[in-house]
Amino acid sequence: MGERVKGKVAIVTGAGSIAAGIGIGKATAILLAREGARVMLVDLNPEAAEETRHAIDEEGGDSFVFQADVSKASDCKSLVEKCIQTYGRVDILDNNVALGAHGGPVEVSEENWDRVLNVNLKSMFLTCKYTLPHMEKQGNGSIINIASIVAIRAEPKPMLAYAVSKAGVLALTREVAIQYARKGIRVNAVSPGLMKTPRIARYYTDAWDGMVDEMWKQRDAMSPTGKQGDAWDIAYAVLYLASDEAKYITGTNLVVDGGITGTISQGARK
Repeated sequence: MGERVKGKVAIVTGAGSIAAGIGIGKATAILLAREGARVMLVDLNPEAAEETRHAIDEEGGDSFVFQADVSKASDCKSLVEKCIQTYGRVDILDNNVALGAHGGPVEVSEENWDRVLNVNLKSMFLTCKYTLPHMEKQGNGSIINIASIVAIRAEPKPMLAYAVSKAGVLALTREVAIQYARKGIRVNAVSPGLMKTPRIARYYTDAWDGMVDEMWKQRDAMSPTGKQGDAWDIAYAVLYLASDEAKYITGTNLVVDGGITGTISQGARK
């Protein structure tokens, strides 16, 4: 066991993987526990979160599962209360839940727009809303919001609702960071680039007619490094921002993308 966040209490939303393998939330929860934190594993699917808890148990870590729909205020209030009841404090909040969505303003339905904005952005507002008073009382805390490079760079195909939600995450991060900077609370975002995760495999398999290996090959080729990142790359970025090593970092967006946002445009949309 490491000690980079030893003695701290963390809430990780989206702590279970959507399919077989290790997604960002799962990797983050395991790594935080591995480095000494006690971790509350929040997920809409408790079975997926239980798999994460089992992995943490095998390494001698301390965690528990809480089922919640983080787009609902009542669930967010309850999960924070449960964390305080169980562990007595909350030092780290990792907002990791997100839904993908393709299409522009004509193609995206109002229902899907609302769903994506509620899950991807409103959820972070709500978890912050109920966590911040406890962190303020403690005089410290670290909040990490998972955004995306889509917030700062257009994709070849329109992803309006998703892009707007992730741009909102960056604005939310900045505003909360500045408001709470003098109160010992740091708020930062992490923006993943192309990632090889179960979530991507689930969402894009149909578009590739089940040719997942070919999809991974082409996505690897798009990165300047010649390969995509994985869940652990994001987990280590979160760990750094959650730790005291980042004590003078707040209001920033840490881009983890293998350099892809530094490349020229991928081409005009058709």
